[in-house]
Amino acid sequence: MTDTILTLNAGSSSVKFCLFAAAQDLPLLAQGKVASLGTEPVFDAVCESTGAATKKTLAPGASHEDALRTIIGWINGHEQGWRIKTVAHRIVHGGTEFTSPVHVTSGIFHKLKKLCPLAPLHQPHNLLALGIVDGLLAHVPQIGCFDTAFHARHDALFSLYALPQELTDKGIRRYGFHGLSYEWIAHVLRRDHPDLAQGRVIAAHLGNGSSLCAMKNGASVDSTMGMTALDGVPMGTRSGALDPAAVIYMIRDLGMPPDTVEHALYEKSGLKGLSGMTNDVKALLASNDPKAQFALDYFALRIAQYAAMMAVAIGGVDGIIFTGGIGENAASIREKILARLAFLGPPRALVIPANEERMMAMQALKTPAA
Repeated sequence: MTDTILTLNAGSSSVKFCLFAAAQDLPLLAQGKVASLGTEPVFDAVCESTGAATKKTLAPGASHEDALRTIIGWINGHEQGWRIKTVAHRIVHGGTEFTSPVHVTSGIFHKLKKLCPLAPLHQPHNLLALGIVDGLLAHVPQIGCFDTAFHARHDALFSLYALPQELTDKGIRRYGFHGLSYEWIAHVLRRDHPDLAQGRVIAAHLGNGSSLCAMKNGASVDSTMGMTALDGVPMGTRSGALDPAAVIYMIRDLGMPPDTVEHALYEKSGLKGLSGMTNDVKALLASNDPKAQFALDYFALRIAQYAAMMAVAIGGVDGIIFTGGIGENAASIREKILARLAFLGPPRALVIPANEERMMAMQALKTPAA
């Protein structure tokens, strides 16, 4: 039997997984997902050593528990002889307390639950998976890996809002997200580009969720996301930064319920809202509709503007790193961004594929059980 580390990323309508051998070099054994939960869920998985793919349709209305039972059952029953020894979960929000990966106990679970209002579209699903796995694999340690942790040591200049102390004390402050992605970039830079790793780097995680991170000597100095994953640059369906008085206006003067405002800002805005079509960048690039081109131009402009802000935070820039689905695959958008940043000089521009799953496995390998 091969001892393994299972990484899980549970969202509202999907559960993605990777399986690594619990060895120092963490060879990838398998990966897959259950997608379209709530509609027509499908399980897809591939064994990395053989290339054998498995695809199975789940019953309509299948739950997250059904998805996790399917994933774990496939792993446990696989002919390769895998044994799950640790499960690592992506958890979006760790607040101010959880600044490194932890073995999740019942006490820690309840503390993480209190952070759900700060990440309403992510945290509940992350924690739901933790609870389900606890029932399915009762004696297997579960490790929480936090998207906020990489940014936890920001100076107060970059972590506070200009608010009264009593509001700051209630948790209204800047946390930053996509930390697992940025920590992976820092790791790759140390391994493959040590000169750049010690310099001033702007990393751009561009996907359906997008943000930028200013790094110096491999540490996060500033990030575009704030208290929640809604702030900063526009994204696939999220608005990004918005005059807070606009939210007050929507609620008080337009009579929109808070839940409706939340849905509009998280699910109907960004590239989807600007184009009036879709948040699929491939479709927008292929479209002749002027609104599609406008949405992409707007996105690139805002990324460049925020990149300049990140450059101020670290006193210049030696390299710009692109990652995430858009950052890795949309060369024309990278070119638009870099063209607007040409006045900063000729920093090196690299594309580094995101690998949050391997970073989670690396963290799990080093995190002792409580």
